[in-house]
Amino acid sequence: MNAYSPSGCGGADALATSFSASYAGVIAFIAVVNEGSFARAADRLGIGRSAVSRSVQKLEQQVGARLFSRTTRSTSLTREGEIFFENCHPGVERIAQALDDMRELRDGPPRGQLRIGAPMGFGRKIVAPLLNRFRDAYPDIALDLLLDDRPFDFTGDRVDVAFRNGRMEDSQIVARQLVPMQMFVCATPDYLRQHGDIDSVEALAAHNGIHYRSGSGRIDEWEFKVDGRLRKALPPAMEVFNDTDLVLQAVLDGRGVGQLAGYQVCEYLRSGRLVACLARYAPDDRGHYICYQTRQQLPSRIRVFIDFMIGAIRALDLECGSSLPIGAPMATP
Repeated sequence: MNAYSPSGCGGADALATSFSASYAGVIAFIAVVNEGSFARAADRLGIGRSAVSRSVQKLEQQVGARLFSRTTRSTSLTREGEIFFENCHPGVERIAQALDDMRELRDGPPRGQLRIGAPMGFGRKIVAPLLNRFRDAYPDIALDLLLDDRPFDFTGDRVDVAFRNGRMEDSQIVARQLVPMQMFVCATPDYLRQHGDIDSVEALAAHNGIHYRSGSGRIDEWEFKVDGRLRKALPPAMEVFNDTDLVLQAVLDGRGVGQLAGYQVCEYLRSGRLVACLARYAPDDRGHYICYQTRQQLPSRIRVFIDFMIGAIRALDLECGSSLPIGAPMATP
């Protein structure tokens, strides 16, 4: 087989050839062909003429054929050089185009598809309503929002950005806190009038618990900070849901007491539809986070989405703890 038959670059031995051939030599060879001389190729590549010549000579030795016919006045391709150029030039062009495309994705106008993961409650109430504003600002970015309370696997789920609630224990990802995650034990005024105030963690044992079952299948324990220490408690489970919105609705309906995140209940606490109990014992070491895999070389579509969401969510009035009284349940008329 001729050393420069088409299969020399793309046939059965292409893989072996790709390992043995010099990539620097191929680039130098393509540059000389495009520029018409070794000197102009050196200027284009930003290296010395002698370096271009050595790279091409090494490539000729590796393929066992002369690629250029050189005189003091001209440089032209040999027949073997023409075959080599015809076979390898498209591949080099595709590599160059791929590099340009990646640079454009990173540095150019934001575009492409963005796959987002979020917990069901936070995603439905906070993230989804902001997506229209984001699309208005960046119309060339297509959005794919996945709602699931289990933690997303960035690789397996092919997620670009994920929102998470609670405590961050995964050191392999970048997690930026959006706002603190305040947790409130809540009930309606009517429920408390019928069943009595809740003035201590121990008092929860006499109340109807409305509970959330997480993606792991376990019922989430309620957390409190008592005398500077984390304490967990779980009142009798009268109703259990795997959707935090259903937990909220059951509490609003006066069927029991639940521990809910501030973003769900702040408006109801302010309006008086719900009462915050045990506010002095609220845990303070959780958060709502936006997560991604690396700080470096982020495509522009991901960078602008992260910046937009951080600004938009922090601008929302999601923290109501400071407006609530410390101690007994919030007074109601």
